Amino acid sequence: MRAEQLRNLPSVERVVSYAALADLVEGYGRAWLVELARDAVGEARQRVLAGGAAPSEVEVVEAVRGLLADLVRPTPRPVINATGVIIHTNLGRAPLSDEAQRAAENAARGYSDLEIDLATGRRGSRQAHLQSLLRKITGAEAALAVNNNASALLLGLSALAAGREVIVSRSEAIEIGGGFRIPDVLAQSGCTLVDVGTTNRTYVRDYADAVTDKTGAFLKAHASNFRVEGFTAVVGERELVELGAQRGVPVLHDVGSGALLPTERYGLAHEPMPQEAIAAGVGLVFFSGDKLLGGPQAGIVVGKRELVARLERHPLARAVRIDKMSLASLTATLTHFLAGEAERKVPVWRMIAATADEIRARAEDWRGRVLAATGVETAVMPAQSAIGGGSLPGETLESWALSVPGSLSRGGPEGLLSALREQEPPVIARIEDDAVRLDPRTVLPSQDGSVLDAIGAALRVGGAV
Repeated sequence: MRAEQLRNLPSVERVVSYAALADLVEGYGRAWLVELARDAVGEARQRVLAGGAAPSEVEVVEAVRGLLADLVRPTPRPVINATGVIIHTNLGRAPLSDEAQRAAENAARGYSDLEIDLATGRRGSRQAHLQSLLRKITGAEAALAVNNNASALLLGLSALAAGREVIVSRSEAIEIGGGFRIPDVLAQSGCTLVDVGTTNRTYVRDYADAVTDKTGAFLKAHASNFRVEGFTAVVGERELVELGAQRGVPVLHDVGSGALLPTERYGLAHEPMPQEAIAAGVGLVFFSGDKLLGGPQAGIVVGKRELVARLERHPLARAVRIDKMSLASLTATLTHFLAGEAERKVPVWRMIAATADEIRARAEDWRGRVLAATGVETAVMPAQSAIGGGSLPGETLESWALSVPGSLSRGGPEGLLSALREQEPPVIARIEDDAVRLDPRTVLPSQDGSVLDAIGAALRVGGAV
């Protein structure tokens, strides 16, 4: 029986010759379709060998169409974030402001003055305007942007301390998401890690005792995704800068998330700000562009003019330089902070600044519209929105969420969650207390209609409607 099924599978040539694939052969070329047909027939053969039923020729042809659709689908796909996690790493971190999106689009559409001085007609710097903005916003003498914060730190250590020792508190030799470890970055940059203090307590004397003629820098790294509480002691920036001045050792500080606004204003714990580190006299400050700054992926360095200049001259600077679209959108994002409009224009800060009452009103509106469209009763429940993205660990904002009981779907809450992901655009939510929860805080207002359409479709798939 199995041998007969294998013999009845269509040949690759027969599949490619089907009239139903003629448009694909014309549009994408025969060679592509032959490869995809070979994959589809091979998949069918494996299914038969595993004891399954052989697909029909029509099913194999449709499998080829499916394989091609997957291959040419633009990625990454836009999704709607209804999880309540504002800076969601798996969903692309910070959404850009309208102005930042337009800036990136304009930079991509045609030619630009990326590296030409229009006044003189000579070669210019792609960083000049961005550097002016960063100096004004942070108070630093100089600035530089690269493609992400990991490469910013790698560049800084390579330029200033390669072949030398870098002193780090044991509590700050950290690992963040994706297995990114401070000790590994130090090793890659050619530095030797000297850790001082203990996991929970480090004093300035620990740094002082570790200084030798081989010391290249003091490094502070913000513990962005965890907290150590209780019997603790840390060395402040000013103390370390004072010691560095006495010993001739530059101080480098990775502050992580790039918070340019005071987070305590919104009822959150204080997140280190680049401006504070510069005011304390830190030599170089490193931070991300796509976390609490709310812009594109980028790594930003601000600090002393002489130190930044050494980074600019290092060969690695070209390897990690920022691209023109990120440069354009980062510049537009920073302009919002300079103009004092970040709370209104930068989506991350608009989400953080939204009050619980405002979120509840949106959730109630969703509940009413779902009821009117489907006849299904849902509920509005208290919720906690997280900042996410390795920022403000353990800190949440009071929020409200639409709660859709999992019992409304034949597949339970997991089935409902899956059906939401299958919509266009996909909606990403979470499960809590056997219900699917959708938090409006992280849904852009323009996406409300799409969320409601997705909920209605998911309820129909689950049999509730």
